Amino acid sequence: MFFVDTIEVAGLGNRGYLAGGGRTAVAVDPPRDIDHVLAAAARRGVRLTHVVETHIHNDYVTGGLELALVTGAAYLVPAAARVSFERVPVRDGDRTDVDTAAGLALRALATPGHTPHHTSYVLEENGTAVAVFTGGSLLIGTVGRPDLVEPRLTERLARDQHASAHRLAADLPDDTAVLPTHGFGSFCSASQAAGQSTTIGKEKASNEALTRDVDSFVADLLAGLDDIPAYYAHMGPANAAGPAPLDLTAPAAADADEIAARLAAGEWVVDLRNRVAFAAGHVSGSFNFEAEGQLATYLAWLIPWGRPVTLLAESAEQLAAARRELTRVGIDRPAAAATGEPDGWVREGEALASFRRATFADLAGQRGKDGVVVLDVRRASERAGAHIEGSVHIPIHTLRDRLREVPDGEVWVHCAGGARAAIAASLLDAVGRDVVAVDDSFDAAELAGLTVRTV
Repeated sequence: MFFVDTIEVAGLGNRGYLAGGGRTAVAVDPPRDIDHVLAAAARRGVRLTHVVETHIHNDYVTGGLELALVTGAAYLVPAAARVSFERVPVRDGDRTDVDTAAGLALRALATPGHTPHHTSYVLEENGTAVAVFTGGSLLIGTVGRPDLVEPRLTERLARDQHASAHRLAADLPDDTAVLPTHGFGSFCSASQAAGQSTTIGKEKASNEALTRDVDSFVADLLAGLDDIPAYYAHMGPANAAGPAPLDLTAPAAADADEIAARLAAGEWVVDLRNRVAFAAGHVSGSFNFEAEGQLATYLAWLIPWGRPVTLLAESAEQLAAARRELTRVGIDRPAAAATGEPDGWVREGEALASFRRATFADLAGQRGKDGVVVLDVRRASERAGAHIEGSVHIPIHTLRDRLREVPDGEVWVHCAGGARAAIAASLLDAVGRDVVAVDDSFDAAELAGLTVRTV
């Protein structure tokens, strides 16, 4: 008998795995906070003998090296990956015993496309394939994006993705479980996953990499690629060099004077509270990145890399969870932190800042009035589907550097559901703009009577 446990990393839209039998196990693409993997192994009562990477990751800092060092497990990394640490180089066709008593082994399959060295691992029970760890190759209803390595390689890697998907489909039985690392919200995915689980047979019937010819597949894949998160440029080098061990020791406590000084120095002060609380009252000049949701993705994407950050949280628990999330993308040590209520984060006599929240129905009541600016901060692919007539488009991940492009007037900022609009509103509020955050589903825009255009 065998088991496969999923290690969810929901904030980044990824998954790692622990797989094994009754005595020993292997970890596949583990997150940086390895205590989750160790806890899963302890619950199963198994010893970790191998840690496996499908590729050098571009969207998060791996915990693979530290996990291998802590447990004494062998660290398997594709042989063609250029790394600066000792590992067991894996080549196409290599077999690795996972639990000999249970007849479990891993078989390496070269599946280039997401990266040139990408490798999938087939979990076999007594020689029969039961699951395949596909990393950023074959995902649920899609594939991993091929444009994260080098622009000149993108088309070739897209073609490799098509070939790799066909290799997996030809090599494995239809009932083989497909267990990808990406595709659950990760920007490493060419498009979002169409479900939570799948098999080779299901992908044969629905995945465009397996149902379309290579030329049309590649053309549409390349046309549909969105911008790459800026922090991805730092993840691959960090993983190739060997990430430092995780450090979650408490940051220095910040009082009101310290917060003010850090703001004056041009550092980032990030309020982790929910967007409703932030809009109602916050430290002037601070930015709002909610602890719930895609905190790490958007904060790492927008902040100038390496800029000191001070975190403000409503509780120690919220702060700890956010710090854990941020370490996964290499934001390791906040310069300082504070918890509690915002009244305690400003100096005596200073007032909290605030801005209004609204719905698309409220916005509809403002249309035609002088000085009203509608700012759409969704991605270009979202706007191509539909947008409000006359709105200004600046995607959230570019807004920090394009604030001067926002026309004068009262800025009503929206996204698809409210979370990104809240970030944008905080950026605008911090530079003194009169802003209203539209906290509503974009589906409500047309129902509210706004003119919605499609491209």
